[in-house]
This record gives sequence, structure tokens and C-alpha cells, in this order.
Amino acid sequence: MADNNPVNRLQITKFKLSTLLEVTQAINENLSQESLLARYEAILTKELKIGKILLFKLEENWECILCSGYDKSQINLLDVERDLLRFDGISFISSDQQIPVHAFDIVIPVIRDNQHLAVVLIGDIDEESEGVSPVIKHLHFIQTLSNIIVVAIENIRLNQENIRQAAIKKELELASKLQEMLIPDPGKLPSDGALKVSAFYHPHMDVGGDYYDFIELGDDEVGFCICDVSGKGISAAIIMSNFQANLRALFTSHIPLETLVGRLNDRVNESTKGERFLTMFIGKYNKRSRELIYVNAGHNSPLVYNTDTCEMSRLDSHCVGIGMIDEMPPIVPQKLRVGKNIKLLCYTDGLVEILNEGLVEESTETIEPFLCNNLPLAENIEDIVKHHGILEGNQAIFDDITLLGFEFS
Repeated sequence: MADNNPVNRLQITKFKLSTLLEVTQAINENLSQESLLARYEAILTKELKIGKILLFKLEENWECILCSGYDKSQINLLDVERDLLRFDGISFISSDQQIPVHAFDIVIPVIRDNQHLAVVLIGDIDEESEGVSPVIKHLHFIQTLSNIIVVAIENIRLNQENIRQAAIKKELELASKLQEMLIPDPGKLPSDGALKVSAFYHPHMDVGGDYYDFIELGDDEVGFCICDVSGKGISAAIIMSNFQANLRALFTSHIPLETLVGRLNDRVNESTKGERFLTMFIGKYNKRSRELIYVNAGHNSPLVYNTDTCEMSRLDSHCVGIGMIDEMPPIVPQKLRVGKNIKLLCYTDGLVEILNEGLVEESTETIEPFLCNNLPLAENIEDIVKHHGILEGNQAIFDDITLLGFEFS
């Protein structure tokens, strides 16, 4: 029913304008969601005499962010998607529309870009003597007000999420820098003489679960390892950091590799409680005797290429991964007499596992040709990285990638 009284119409217009101005000022003051909802509730209950209000907003799921004048325990009877999203405009609820709550009279959807952002239910509205509620005259105003409040609350959420994401990003950047400090600088690895060492490390995310190390054990002996923790991200990085500390504490020239691997298995089991494991290739090389002693604990088989004979071979796995079982079975380290002009390339599975049309394909065929030449191993690694587009964000790569290579001359 139209209100033909100019004075009343003017009062209503002033009320709407002053209310919207008040709400806009509150938004500009960066008030909290709770404060904005309290003002919204006060306008509807005190100014418009609405007795019952439910405001549902879509976050990850539909959530009731305001319940006024209604029993909260009954809210779960409503399924927003089932019961309310069918209303695409302001609608009066009839008895035959089968909404599982009967205390509400009107549904007011808040829609943007044809998507429901929120849904308002109002009930127990004050009626005038002639039976027409003044709320009926303000339904579009309530919809506009609800839209403003919902968008403001969403902006608050997005701003808080941006702040949270920025904080996480900063923490990850710090974690990445700290992790890099645990891994030897490739520029400081031996690059001349009878043993040249090259390395490349690239986590798929800010931090990763790959790890390599190179340790001078004495004048004529070096130790090294390459590892891959199951999983990705922060949890894998934490396990890797813990493993690095244990390895550095235990790896000496005197400890047999079988003992070292057994103790590392115990430490990993203690820290992961059987929920994670890692694969590892670990070795000792004596420069004087040219003997390489190694254990491959479930890791990708390193490639060995003889540039004189053009022969390619692999150092296969001889025991299970670290942390896969409580107690390691007897470990027998393997020995290899390393001749001259030999290249040894260790790598993690991120290099050879490629995502192709949703399927994971694993093959060393894409890296073997890069070793089959007389070029320095450091150049071979650079060519592999360039060919696979590792630093350019190749979408087929979905894991950390690490390479550790040795050139024996």
C-alpha cells in the first residue's frame, strides 16, 4: 500500500538516507564485523520493529552470522542451499513452500553477479491497525542495507585473509632462507682436482623435503648424501631439517655406513612416529684408494657414465627407505672402484616424475643423453635444468628437484 502522505514519505526518506550514511561511516571507520552486525541488528529491531532475524552468509560454507530473537538450536533445521537459494528475489514465505522453520515471514536474498552472497530471513514483524506492516514498505531498503553490510563484512574477511597470507608468505620466505643455509652452497663445493662436485637444488614450493650434503671427513675421504622426504611443504621441510642435524652429528669417518643408516632410521622413526619416511643415497669416497662405499635406501638409482667406454650403469637400491620400518634389516654397503673419467649423477624423483595428462610418468630417458658426452658435469646439470624448464615453472613438474653430481678424473 502506497503512502500518499508527503510528510511521512519525507520522514521515511530521511530515515533511509541517515541510516545508510551512518552505516557507511561505520564501514569507513573500519569497525569490526561484530560492530557492523550489532548496528544492522539495531536498525532492524529497534527502528523497523522486526522481532526475528537470521542472516546467512557464504564463506567456505553457509554460516549464520546473525541470529536475533530466535532459538539458535533450531538453526540447524535449515539447509540454506536446499531451502533458501531457490528464492532469487524478495519473497513472502507461504505455508506450502516447505521451509523447516515457521517463525519467519519473508526471505530477502543478497545477490551479486547472479550469485547468492547472503540470505536474510525476517519474522515477527510489527503490524499496524489496518493489518499492513510498515516493514513491507522497507523491504528493498532492508535488501540494500543487507547488501552493504554483507559486502563490508566480506571485505573485512578478505583483508584479514590478505594480512594472514602476507604473514605466512613472510614466514615462508624466512623458512626458505633458513633451509638454504642447511644445504651446502653449490659455489663452495670442490670444483677442481681429481674430484669435482656440482649440485642443484630447487624446492617446488617455498620450502621442500629434498636435501643433499657434502662433508669433508678427512684429508682423503669425503661423505655425501641425497635425500627425499615423503610429502611436500612445511612438514617435509621440518623433517628434512631434523634429519640434517642428525646426519651432521652422526656422520664421521669412523662410523660404518650400515651403522649410520640404522641410527638415522631410529632417529627418523622417533621424530615422525611412522607417519613419514625418506629415501636416501649415502656414500663415502676415498680419494687415495678411489673406492666408493654406498648404501641406496630406497632412492632413485644414481647414474654412472664412463666417458672413455660410453657405458651407462646404475647404483640400485639395496635396502628400504629410512623410517619405513621400525628396525632396518641387515644392511650390506656396496663398493665401487671408481676409475678415471667417470660421472656420477644423483637426483631426486622430482626430476624423473613428470605429470602428463593427469598421469605420472617416470623415466631417466630424458636425462641420460645429457651425460653421454665429454662436457663437464656442471654443464650437463645446467643443460638438464634448462631443458626441463625447471626455473621457468614447467607445469609438468610437481615436486622438489635436487641433483648432486661427481666428476672423477
